[in-house]
Amino acid sequence: MPHPPWASINPVMTQDLQNPPASALPASVDVVVVGAGVVGLAHAALAADRGLSVLVIDRDHRAVGASIRNFGHCCITAQTGGLYELAMAGRKHWLDFSARAGFWSTESGAVVVARTATELQVLRELAERREPGQIVLLTAAETLTRLGRGQDAPAATEASAPNESADVVGGAWLRDDLRVDPRTTVANLAAWLDTQQDIAVRWNTSALGFEAGTTRTAMVRTSRGVVEADQVFVCVGHDVDLLFPDVAEQHRIERCSLQMAAAGAPGGLELEPAVLTATSMLRYGAFVELPSAAALLAQVQGQDPELLAIGANVMFTQRPDGTLLLGDSHAYQKTADPFLAESTSDLLLDRIKGVLGVESLTVTERWQGIYASSDVGPILVANIRPGITAVSVTAGIGMTVSFGLAERNVNALP
Repeated sequence: MPHPPWASINPVMTQDLQNPPASALPASVDVVVVGAGVVGLAHAALAADRGLSVLVIDRDHRAVGASIRNFGHCCITAQTGGLYELAMAGRKHWLDFSARAGFWSTESGAVVVARTATELQVLRELAERREPGQIVLLTAAETLTRLGRGQDAPAATEASAPNESADVVGGAWLRDDLRVDPRTTVANLAAWLDTQQDIAVRWNTSALGFEAGTTRTAMVRTSRGVVEADQVFVCVGHDVDLLFPDVAEQHRIERCSLQMAAAGAPGGLELEPAVLTATSMLRYGAFVELPSAAALLAQVQGQDPELLAIGANVMFTQRPDGTLLLGDSHAYQKTADPFLAESTSDLLLDRIKGVLGVESLTVTERWQGIYASSDVGPILVANIRPGITAVSVTAGIGMTVSFGLAERNVNALP
């Protein structure tokens, strides 16, 4: 009787288990980071810079979460209070690790397009609150030029009385904003970190449980074995409820799902800054707290209520390969529906075409983004037990504050 087809497999499997592969985990390190998204990698990078040994694990074979599904925009200037401090603190680290790890970044800033007098007034108010030069008010012609539409610029200047129905009446340049390529940054940073001394990044490795350690403060049980560490940072974004449901419930974490698309650049458009609009001003704290913010909300509600109904942030950026990243809408649920509404995509594309002054955009991709959201606050840092800390950015600013938040948490280590 012939041997069953699986009979010859067992010896090979046994041999592999007896000779651990290169992906085997160290038994003990100073810091374990669970989650190789941008927040987790920021913690790993800064811990390593402090001279600590670090292990990063991630359940996937590569980054596929919120860190690659976004605009690649570090929206620093539009933050306020503690978030602004974190964003500014992290800015230098973005530039530093871009140079060291070799991933693309640019200090091109962002342009906020104003199409009404009310929108322009909001920009004026924020410029008055900030240091000179951080927010530069633009004429209509200057704004159109930064949008690649210089030839369409009207004769009006910023000092002229804007027409509420005009295409573009002015804008503002946000000097300190940064951009990276969301499709490549996390992979490049993770690969570079894995080459550095005393740091390892292991994919396809799940965290299964957390306990007190025997030789170190904490222990992580993983799908590849047990690792002990003095500190474990659990940076799994919206999936914190899968590991620590009580913490997620207390912080009222939901999943914010959004619709985005990619399109070819029309007419060879070369766009340096990120581009924001009125709906962006309704979502970011520095704008929302301004005196004219209520008037802006009322104006959008009266003129374009469909955008508010889908939680729109009409904005776009351009990747280094020329592709435009377009978006986005926002919906909130504990478990996100996977289905994309074509009407939502059509609405966003229509409004972006209006800003760009083009008749059509050729969409090449559509996708659903998901990130953690909470009405309790935009940052979760929860000490689960000694040496085990859950860290999640519970708002759509993970790239913006990641390095600043990591700096604060790593500096707090003994």
